[in-house]
Amino acid sequence: MNENREVLTRKAAENIEGIVREVFTYGTNEHEQAVVVYDTNSTLSCILYEAYKAVLPEAIFINFNETAPEEILTILSSLNPSDFVALIQSKNFRLDAFRIRVELFKRKIKVIEHPHLERMKEDEVPCFIDALAYDSHYYRTVGPALKAKIDAASSGVLDSGDELLYYDCPFESAKLNIGDYAEMPNTGGQFPIGEVFTEAKDLEALHGRVNIFIFSDVSYQINKPEKPVTLIIEKGVVVETENATPAFDEIMALIREKEEEVWVRELGFGLNRAFTKTDTVSDTGTYERMCGVHLSLGRKHGMYGKPGFKRGDGRFHIDVFVDTKTFTLDDEVIFKNEAWVV
Repeated sequence: MNENREVLTRKAAENIEGIVREVFTYGTNEHEQAVVVYDTNSTLSCILYEAYKAVLPEAIFINFNETAPEEILTILSSLNPSDFVALIQSKNFRLDAFRIRVELFKRKIKVIEHPHLERMKEDEVPCFIDALAYDSHYYRTVGPALKAKIDAASSGVLDSGDELLYYDCPFESAKLNIGDYAEMPNTGGQFPIGEVFTEAKDLEALHGRVNIFIFSDVSYQINKPEKPVTLIIEKGVVVETENATPAFDEIMALIREKEEEVWVRELGFGLNRAFTKTDTVSDTGTYERMCGVHLSLGRKHGMYGKPGFKRGDGRFHIDVFVDTKTFTLDDEVIFKNEAWVV
């Protein structure tokens, strides 16, 4: 880490303060209760624990590894709607059949998750902390503007450097992950945030070629080949690759073994400007918010139903990150020079 621990903890506390107050509006009701469940098994979990202690000194803090499951459940069961829970997890907390976030959401409790923190390397900690900064004007302006353009578009073209991928159809109604939960049934989710995502209404209308510079490997961590891998796509299916590495071939073989064909589904527009082509973190689920375009390989994308694609039927949703030069909706360029221009 280039920055010392004290500086990083202070910066983390500033960013957590912004999230807690602005996104979750915690502190506006004097009767609100906060609970922070944490472990100390990784550098990031320790830093975030200290940050939450500084921001929420009145909260109940529970060390997951040193507290009996029934005691944790008793504390969580005492919470009321609109209370706040933070989960700081080096891996992913499990309480037998009790799926913490899901069960808390059912009771209208606000939840923020920081999972798989141990996947981040030491030198990635500053980048992760920077990604927690919540720029409400940016997210709440660019996100809805992107959604409006996606929902109105009849086609799109993804240019990844002399390789063009064509979407010859409209898109599904875009979903937002921008820290605004006013129109959503649940308040919270995994942080860092910053994404707008959709997919082609007609999956078979997707065709062309696309260069990917990073992909998710079998350990759910990013893999960056020396040279971008080119996917050749016909009628929404990857039919061939160029410059593929053994690690990428392994992913493709796994998908084909279980699903026969490698479909392209999600079209994700990442908004988080802390994550770039060079500023990365190892955990794919975190890096997915990278400012740029990513796609998913495999049948699994439960947000959108499709004929012939049963919900829960797909086994794989593998994120791949495009070496994007421009993205065009109809005749309007909405991404260029590594930034959204909406």
